[in-house]
Amino acid sequence: MMREALAAARDAARHGDVPVGALVMSGGDAIAVASNRTLRDQDPTAHAEVLALREAARARHSWRLDDCTLYVTLEPCAMCAGAIVLSRVRMLVFGAWDEKAGMAGSVGDIVRHPRLNHRPEVVAGVLAEECAMLLKGFFAEMRSEG
Repeated sequence: MMREALAAARDAARHGDVPVGALVMSGGDAIAVASNRTLRDQDPTAHAEVLALREAARARHSWRLDDCTLYVTLEPCAMCAGAIVLSRVRMLVFGAWDEKAGMAGSVGDIVRHPRLNHRPEVVAGVLAEECAMLLKGFFAEMRSEG
C-alpha cells in the first residue's frame, strides 16, 4: 500500500508539488488515493491526507472512516493529524518522519493525544528511507533551480 502512496507522491512532484501521497484502505480495497495539490490548486489545505480523507468519505457516504487505514508517505502535519483524528481513521501508517512539522511523534503527537476522543493506531517508518529520499531529491532539485 505504501508503494501506491509513493506513486501518488511522485505524481505530485511531476506537477511541482511537495511529493507526498496518501491512500485510504477499507477492508482489502483502496477507496481513495491522493497526492499533494497545494500549488496546483492554490489551496493551503490540499495536502494528500486531507484530499484522500475527503475522497474516502465521499466513497463511503460517511465522514466516519473508523474501519479504514490511511497510508501516507510523510508523517502528518498538525492540520492533517487533526483531520485524521476527526475522521476516526482506525490506523495511520506513514513512511518518513517529519522532524520540522510532524504531529504523529516528531514535533508533537496530535493523533495520540490523551485528551482527544479518538486515537488511531500508528505504524511509523514503513518504507521510510524510500519516502525520505523522494522528498530530499525534490527539495535538492528545487534548491538547484532556484
